[in-house]
Amino acid sequence: MAAANAGPEAEAAAAGHRFDFDVIVVGAGIMGSCTAHAAAARGARVLLLERFDLLHHLGSSHGESRTIRDAYPKAQYPPMVRLARRLWAEAEAESGYSVLTPAPQLSMGPRSNASLLAAIRSDPGAEEEADLARRWGGAFRVPDGDGWVTAVSERGGGVLNATKAVAMFQALAVKKGAVIRDKTEVVGVRKGPEEEGGGVVVTTSAGTEFHGGKCVVTVGAWASKLVRSIAGGLELPIQPLHTMVLYWRIKPGRERDLAAESAFPTFSSYGDPHVYGTPSLELPGLIKINYDGGPPCDPDGRDWAHGGGGVEERVARWIEEFLPDHVDTAGGPVSRVSCMYSMTPDKDFVIDFLGGEFGNDVVVGAGFSGHGFKMAPAVGRILAEMAIYGEERTATEAGVELGSFRINRFEGNPLGNGKN
Repeated sequence: MAAANAGPEAEAAAAGHRFDFDVIVVGAGIMGSCTAHAAAARGARVLLLERFDLLHHLGSSHGESRTIRDAYPKAQYPPMVRLARRLWAEAEAESGYSVLTPAPQLSMGPRSNASLLAAIRSDPGAEEEADLARRWGGAFRVPDGDGWVTAVSERGGGVLNATKAVAMFQALAVKKGAVIRDKTEVVGVRKGPEEEGGGVVVTTSAGTEFHGGKCVVTVGAWASKLVRSIAGGLELPIQPLHTMVLYWRIKPGRERDLAAESAFPTFSSYGDPHVYGTPSLELPGLIKINYDGGPPCDPDGRDWAHGGGGVEERVARWIEEFLPDHVDTAGGPVSRVSCMYSMTPDKDFVIDFLGGEFGNDVVVGAGFSGHGFKMAPAVGRILAEMAIYGEERTATEAGVELGSFRINRFEGNPLGNGKN
């Protein structure tokens, strides 16, 4: 992404601004890119900093596909998904990009699974499907009897092109005046001098300092490390997990049955393992069928080769039980792509002011991996409004409840959020 021709510091001084930027966003994955776009769209002077190359493959925002679905077991998420769907559409229309492929959504699992039943209830378009044999070329085989439930929402799913989506929001942010700098590692954030108007000072590993009114931290798997360095008394319990994205070969003659253009669904199978998948879309002749989770890892020193826990074999056994006539498991998955989750103990997000000495000047967005990508435009708008206005205006209007995303829900947290 191209930065402005004139130096931002010189422009700010010429305009009589106190700070170089109104909002400095640290981390240019999907959450940071959406935040930069939303802030710039509201007239803020925005700087987006990325430690690695733009569109890198070292974190959680790369790749060809993420699912979007309306079915959610926790009540706080469906309103955020609905808001995000509207914002995805607006961004596509403004940019001319196409990043979302709609698809049906299939949810299935034991009727005794409370999360499954809650997810089905949360999607007003979901209807129980007693017999899947007539759908999608008879691809799915599920257990007979009352112990199993399947539900289909005809327009409840979809596939997002992840890397393209990040590029779309970065391009829109630049179009609205944001400055983006990659290969710029942030190592510290501190309060700005009161005699210079306060705000925050963001320091890079090269010794460069940027003075901003507010800072938003969206660094994914590096969140705990960076927050620990910023606020020594705060330990965010966000654990990076290493996961392998698995692609399996479709059996000859079945390719069309499982293709996106044939309306094959995104799907979630509740149970052990929790398996999810997308229609065949990215790689001809292959389909993404994956597990939910992975072993703990250090984002700066992970094992790139393995997902741990024999997950490939477990997913293969699931395929052999549920999709035996359509997907080939011989020899294992054809392609494995390394990725990371960043999980809190309750698997809910962190969206909050850092608090403590920073008050409302630093906003943290973290713990999204595993299920957050689909909600990124909504999260980005919320984080931007928290930084600019000190409140979550769009979240309130959309009925998005953020109480379960606060930092102070974690036991032993020594810092209150800035609003309390």
